[in-house]
Amino acid sequence: MTLPDQNENIAAHSVGEAQTSGPNGGHWSAVVGNERLTGLAGAVLLVLIVVELATVPTLGALLSTRVVVGVLLAGPLLVKLGSTGYRFVRYYTGSPAYVRKGPPRLPLRLLAPLLVVTTLVVIGSGIGLVVTGPTQAGSLVLVHGLSTLIWFPLIAIHVFAYVRRVPRLTTDDWSTPPAEHAPGRGLRLGVNLGALLGGAIAALLVRPLAAPWSTWITTGNGPGPFLIIAGLLVAALALVAARLLRWT
Repeated sequence: MTLPDQNENIAAHSVGEAQTSGPNGGHWSAVVGNERLTGLAGAVLLVLIVVELATVPTLGALLSTRVVVGVLLAGPLLVKLGSTGYRFVRYYTGSPAYVRKGPPRLPLRLLAPLLVVTTLVVIGSGIGLVVTGPTQAGSLVLVHGLSTLIWFPLIAIHVFAYVRRVPRLTTDDWSTPPAEHAPGRGLRLGVNLGALLGGAIAALLVRPLAAPWSTWITTGNGPGPFLIIAGLLVAALALVAARLLRWT
């Protein structure tokens, strides 16, 4: 198994090693392509998540934007889950190139399942709230709020651990000479654009359902700034703890 420091070195030289000759060269190119697909999907998700969080302080005025962005998130999220899930399967089934690449650091691997579950619950409950409306929401409001508070520190640690790699991963396909391109550059871009397009269509179809929530929030029933303040505070504490424990 690749040690964390070796894993970082391999990631830093992945572009050069994508040109490796011999029988394993194509397999390593597939690893690099998978990493770039994950990085591009992660970059799109990060932008959308920032926009989504920015709507919370003025939720009444920007509720439609929040709904659209929340549904739009689903497409890139599926791409990222698919690419990381594929890497997970290839690594644990003993694919030489993926074993050589190595796994993420152990703390990040342990947090990953909880991050995946809470992300799906946050987005799923959010879409569920839009569909049911405020009168039929029931316990979904509580589920959405609690899962969001749990999700904040997990996503903060995840972003902090990987955000420095994102610019390289998202630009390597377009900034490197043609000989250094990992195969499938067009496919990676197409998959992410297709996911965004599918999410956009779904968001436009769901958007009219947000109208009852706009009325509900303007009557003073909205969560106010408490949720985002509490979430940011928990996220900040989690980041401090992660740095002290050398998780990132």
